[in-house]
Amino acid sequence: MKKLVLILMLATPIFVSAQFDKYFENKSMRVDYFHAGNNKTDNYFIDEVIAEPYWGGSKVNLIDETNFGKYLVKVLDKASGKLIYSRSYSTLFGEWQTVDEAKSVQKSFSESVVFPYPKNPVTVVFCTKSFDTGFYEEKYRYDINPEDACLVKRDNRHKYPVFEVHKGGEANKKVDIVIIPDGYTASQMSLFKKDCEKFKNEFFKYEPYSSHKDDFNIHAVLAPSEESGSDEPCKGIWKNTVVSCSYWSLGSERYLMTTDNKTLRDVAANAPYDQIYILVNSTKYGGGGIYNWYCTGVNSNVMAGKIIVHEFGHGFAGLGDEYVGNAEYNDFYNKKLEPADPNVTNLVNFDVKWKDMIEPGTPIPTPATAEYKNKVGVYEGAGYMQKDFYRPMQDCLMNHFQCDEFCPVCKRAIVKMIEFYTK
Repeated sequence: MKKLVLILMLATPIFVSAQFDKYFENKSMRVDYFHAGNNKTDNYFIDEVIAEPYWGGSKVNLIDETNFGKYLVKVLDKASGKLIYSRSYSTLFGEWQTVDEAKSVQKSFSESVVFPYPKNPVTVVFCTKSFDTGFYEEKYRYDINPEDACLVKRDNRHKYPVFEVHKGGEANKKVDIVIIPDGYTASQMSLFKKDCEKFKNEFFKYEPYSSHKDDFNIHAVLAPSEESGSDEPCKGIWKNTVVSCSYWSLGSERYLMTTDNKTLRDVAANAPYDQIYILVNSTKYGGGGIYNWYCTGVNSNVMAGKIIVHEFGHGFAGLGDEYVGNAEYNDFYNKKLEPADPNVTNLVNFDVKWKDMIEPGTPIPTPATAEYKNKVGVYEGAGYMQKDFYRPMQDCLMNHFQCDEFCPVCKRAIVKMIEFYTK
């Protein structure tokens, strides 16, 4: 019996990989669309379909069961209706829906979903997670014939050379990070290369990344900007940069993001990627990270290293902020539902979080006293909320930068995501 079980375990990855080969080619399909609405509504409008040369994701783990994101894309084989790929993700539009402006204004944001290039016609299903129920609700379906020459665009509008920063192995078996420069001119490409090396050194300084160094590839696209720096709209500073990052996103000075999704995706397509990180040429503190969307951070601030790993925690592992306040959001969480973030709880369904990591005798909630300083517990104050939301440790890099490491709960969540892409 033991030999049979071992044979089945060894055969499973081969079988699943064969499933990939049955339905997909080893490159990507990108669907650009506009996501529009206000604080209560969201609608999907197709823009264009693009063939891209690389598939950086797993060929084994094709179905996403984390449900961390606010949105879910499903790819169905059109002939059979079988689910052959899915990913959850969040977006800047989803965050914008929670700010005051969305109560009185309708806006549209450019967005994209990327999946392995299908061999046969597929149906792409766009879903939004209900704030009231926590379940994904289908919003729009779109049929695609991958052989439709009039539909699928096959040129990259922004072709640039790629600099290999770190090579762990084959793209489909590693976590592939692509670094996009913003605010580096052509004469500053050598600086960008040096900053990419700094990125690598800072990134692998922190656990669990240092223990999993061989599970990552880091590519950098050498895409110059016309001007150096970044937009600061409230100071009247506007820079002509390749992906147009800007401070004061969603009304927060330090929130450094871009709405130029199409250019960003075009530039990223020069390399295989699972995660996009935009490195902004600026000394001013700023950054951001959205799950399975993109992350940003500056190159020259004294906190640049910790910004990298904090924001990557958002973008890669779906980790939530553990601090209180300092956000422009309204109703970011439904207090009646357990948050999706693996490191934030409101104790509605704590069994699915880190209950198994708490030592017997530790009170729940846990007082933030010296007695429990270095113990996993349930400490009040997380997800921007002072009351009724809890974090795993008193200190963590997802809470504040006086801390020098991730807590055990965040480390476990990061490792699980690494294994999702690599196992």
